[in-house]
Amino acid sequence: MTTNNHKFPPGFDEAKIKSIIEHYENQTEDEAVAEDETIITGKQQTMMQIPNKLVPVVRELIAKNQA
Repeated sequence: MTTNNHKFPPGFDEAKIKSIIEHYENQTEDEAVAEDETIITGKQQTMMQIPNKLVPVVRELIAKNQA
């Protein structure tokens, strides 16, 4: 018998998590590259490198923006 003590984000359950894992485990390298390129070229988000020490500050700004 297993005990399920996992806490999932809102809208997620064990089945959804397994589905996501399966998607990425079965994705070809070309599919992964295409997915990454789609994300990078999207007009709603920007990918950038920031110093690790600034990550908490950036996360806080994102959280405030989403609130």
